[in-house]
Amino acid sequence: MTVRVHELAKELNIPSKDLVQRLMKLRVAVKGPMSAVDDEMVARIRQAVATLKPSLTKKAPAARPKPSAAVSKPAAPPAARPSAVRQTPRKAQRPTPPATTAPKAAAPKAKPAVVPPPPPPPPPPPPPVAKPVAQPTRVTAPPAPVVEPSTAAVATAVEAPATTPAPAPSVSAPTPIQLAFPVTVKDLADALAIKPTDLIKHLMGKRIFASLTQSLDRDTVAHLAKDLGFELAPQPTLEERVLHDLEPDATKLVPRAPVVTFMGHVDHGKTSLLDAIRKTKVAEKEAGGITQHIGAYEVVLAKGRVTFLDTPGHEAFTALRARGANVTDVVVLVVAADDGVMPQTVEAIDHAKAAGVPIVVAINKIDRPEANPQKVMQQLAPHELMSEEWGGKTIMVPVSAKTGQGIDRLLEMLLLEAELLELKADPTRPAQGTVIEARLTKDRGPISTLLVQQGILRVGDLVVVGTLSGRIRALVNDRGHRVKEAAPSSAVEVLGLAGVPRAGNRFFVVPDDKLARSLVAQRQERAANRAVAAPKRITLDELHQRITEGKLKELKLVLKVDVQGSLEAITHSLSSLDTHGVKLSFIHTGVGDLSESDVMLAAASDAVIIGFHVGMDPRVQVAAIAEGVDVRVFQIIYELVHSIQSAIEGLLEPKIEETLLGRAEVKRLFQISKVGIVAGCVVTKGTIRRDATVRIIRGAGRVGEVSIAGLKRVKDDVREISEGLECGIALQGQVDLQAGDILEAWEIKKIARKLT
Repeated sequence: MTVRVHELAKELNIPSKDLVQRLMKLRVAVKGPMSAVDDEMVARIRQAVATLKPSLTKKAPAARPKPSAAVSKPAAPPAARPSAVRQTPRKAQRPTPPATTAPKAAAPKAKPAVVPPPPPPPPPPPPPVAKPVAQPTRVTAPPAPVVEPSTAAVATAVEAPATTPAPAPSVSAPTPIQLAFPVTVKDLADALAIKPTDLIKHLMGKRIFASLTQSLDRDTVAHLAKDLGFELAPQPTLEERVLHDLEPDATKLVPRAPVVTFMGHVDHGKTSLLDAIRKTKVAEKEAGGITQHIGAYEVVLAKGRVTFLDTPGHEAFTALRARGANVTDVVVLVVAADDGVMPQTVEAIDHAKAAGVPIVVAINKIDRPEANPQKVMQQLAPHELMSEEWGGKTIMVPVSAKTGQGIDRLLEMLLLEAELLELKADPTRPAQGTVIEARLTKDRGPISTLLVQQGILRVGDLVVVGTLSGRIRALVNDRGHRVKEAAPSSAVEVLGLAGVPRAGNRFFVVPDDKLARSLVAQRQERAANRAVAAPKRITLDELHQRITEGKLKELKLVLKVDVQGSLEAITHSLSSLDTHGVKLSFIHTGVGDLSESDVMLAAASDAVIIGFHVGMDPRVQVAAIAEGVDVRVFQIIYELVHSIQSAIEGLLEPKIEETLLGRAEVKRLFQISKVGIVAGCVVTKGTIRRDATVRIIRGAGRVGEVSIAGLKRVKDDVREISEGLECGIALQGQVDLQAGDILEAWEIKKIARKLT
């Protein structure tokens, strides 16, 4: 908190001008009485004045005992000393003021009783008169410094403490204030704690003429606040205030279950290992035995509860794996004992490290004859994963999802790692967490898998996620049972949202519909502003790119998938194929089955429809056939990527290979009716073929490039003329030929390119 200079001066009964001058001498950044002084400086000033006032009060009563001292007046002889001393003060005034105070006591000795009243009329004499009272030795030392008038005394008192601490200038930090715009002159004056008339004068000094009720813009207010020692702090948004209220209370934190993510290379047994823990068979339901989207499962153990996230191992799901690491507490890196470390294993390690998540290694498939756990440990060592057996800090557990060997030890290690992390949550706050997965179904509508991270999510809660909101109609756990609430670290499927949220979005519970609508409206407005705020303008750097884009070929796609996570992964994988001059455009992407509107959009855009794990109504098939739209539906990611790759390779500009066949020199030109100009030539090198492309060389430059319209030897049409023979060559189009030109015959081959 700060205090203005004029308020402090008024409190201390000191002229504001004097206090400002003294503070400026002390290098305190003040501009006038309206400037603010921080608490530390105010405390020093008050302390100095407080210590000064008692000393002054002590002097006043000391003047009364003076008569008693005069009554005792022991002897007149000392009077001779003062006279001698009075001559010395002029010479000895330099040494110390006390020397003058002691002698002056002789003057009151004549009749000191009348001396105290006279001091008030002449301002200079009073201080010296007060000093004689301090003539006793016990008083002379302390009051010696306090000889000046009250105002000067305050200034010196302020100066003494301020001189010792040098960092006083750094205290002039502006006071932050928050204002709701638009703000009137009167409201601003109230916020700045100054009179409205003073603020209007300040505005007039800046050539701004405004009345009390006139509104001021943000820039003007910011400059005014800065001049008056304030700083305009940003007003928190509605969403920021809501999120601030959702922050957990440190006094109400309770332990929560850990969230564990299984990561690793494809087919290394992540889902099978999780099945062995859950005692279920999930992998058998997945196409090709590969997990196609994130699943969240809860496992109740003897010593606690654990939530497992099963991320796909296919390399196309890089984005899903990264999201899994962001919501997890511990990563279980599954490595097959027979295959060892693979590219996706390294990728998973990088994601876990980037998220700062501890890693527990599960060396799977140790039941196989070719299993070699020691080799796996050696391969992990270069990636800073050193086994505890080798003196490192990484827990590595050999397991077998098939036989169940080592699973109990793995669970013990997970609980031990979770205990070290001291995971806690506040169950009293409104629920908040992360969207793990989302999809659209025909019978139940949008379904989202939510991971609760704080609070307790209950049926009937109003949830805001992304630009969507909705009231929870049902909560379903991983075993298909409906529940009434979900505690922290629980993963549940939620029904009731207005649409399909984006996987990875944060959700939180709000108290009423009005607040939810306001938050969603603000988010939608921000999203729209981001989309149109910065229109793309041409730059010199993009000029060549724009010209090239006008010529390149393009493959347009309408992509529909079953879940949001698959959508992110497929778009990421296909975007990496956008190379070699082929532009891959996603005209539309979405979650859910194919519809007639998708067919109409593809027909209007000349696009191909790609579906992944989606259905297609018979009416959609009829519409696709009628419009001539190509529709492809895939069940395996490998097949989808391979098909698109083949299509892009067909659109790639072919590679051009040129081979020089021969040269011929033009000897004479003939004008033949119905044919045009025919060049009489002699083949000087190689051969001239009828299907070759001819380049006309004149001197050191090339005149043109044309095809051969006719090739004759004497009167016969021939396909080829060998070196040393004469021939007649007719070229296509209007060509500027002269005698002496050289005709080069080239064979140009176009070779289809492949994506690398």
